Amino acid sequence: MSHKIVKYKHHMAKTEISTLGEFGLIKHLTKDFSTRQPSTQKSVGDDAAVMNFGAQRTLITTDLLLEGIHFNLEYAPLKHLGYKAAVVNFSDIYAMNATPTQITVSLGISKRFSVEDLEELYAGIRLACEKYNVDLVGGDTSASMTGLTISITCLGTAYDSDIVYRDGAKVNDLICVTGNLGTAYMGLQLLERERIVMQANENATPAFEGREYLLERQLKPEARRDVIEQLHKAGIKPTAMMDISDGLSSELMHICTQSNVGCSIYEDKLPIDYQAAALAEEMNLNIVTCALNGGEDYELLFTCNLDDYEKLIPLEDVYLIGHITKPELGTNLIGRNGEELSLQAQGWNAFKK
Repeated sequence: MSHKIVKYKHHMAKTEISTLGEFGLIKHLTKDFSTRQPSTQKSVGDDAAVMNFGAQRTLITTDLLLEGIHFNLEYAPLKHLGYKAAVVNFSDIYAMNATPTQITVSLGISKRFSVEDLEELYAGIRLACEKYNVDLVGGDTSASMTGLTISITCLGTAYDSDIVYRDGAKVNDLICVTGNLGTAYMGLQLLERERIVMQANENATPAFEGREYLLERQLKPEARRDVIEQLHKAGIKPTAMMDISDGLSSELMHICTQSNVGCSIYEDKLPIDYQAAALAEEMNLNIVTCALNGGEDYELLFTCNLDDYEKLIPLEDVYLIGHITKPELGTNLIGRNGEELSLQAQGWNAFKK
């Protein structure tokens, strides 16, 4: 998928959604989805999907994406948006140490969208389903007065003994993160900057060269199935885990609050990408603040027993950033010179002005 600022122009004939009707539209958009999971007993086309999980536990998560709040179609291609909408739900299931298996997709659609636009969105959803071995089993569509609304519900499975919650962190546990932090946020800053430039000058070319990774992290994130598989193979069961959707500080404070513990993480241990750091410097932003509070990285934050240290070291793309402390010590960032700063949850808040 190419990264470009998208301006919707209707050069070719578009199919009015009303020509298909609600059921015709659902049938049309889902005809290319095949089922992969043995637990999918009945997929799209009835009053409800039917899943047969046998002895396993079923996990359910849901996510709502609103145009103008969670995404901007001036620079988010619909195919990328569909992919991202699915993957962020898979990420929530992986964060429970479980496997995503089925999704339902519901859309609120305004009149400016054609069938072809929705085909692009569903092509991205289908790509995510194929890559992560997940079945689309249902959903709903409705007319909308406020642009595009996407609601995805994801089901997953795990054995009860494997499920990891947010409340299991213990004093002296190690704190780990995957990948790198603040990169998706810097991708968003880049897109917003270039959007403003292009509004002022229609002939301008967006300055994305050498920054493609930042765009990918914002527009087409991936869920960390690979890390969950590595942990299973290494025989490590995290004591607490979350995915980083709202920023490291915010997620870490959730774990500490629910586990009734404190934490110390180290500034010089935070994994930061070179492209993100270079752009932050160019834009006069503090990359550590971005890494702590940026959000939308969809990396995993987890704690594990100190005894697992030797097993952790060989794991690819997993970084040890600190340890769990007694609750009275609070949640702290240890700076490069040993200074102690209290962590603040300054990440994404949907209801902040």
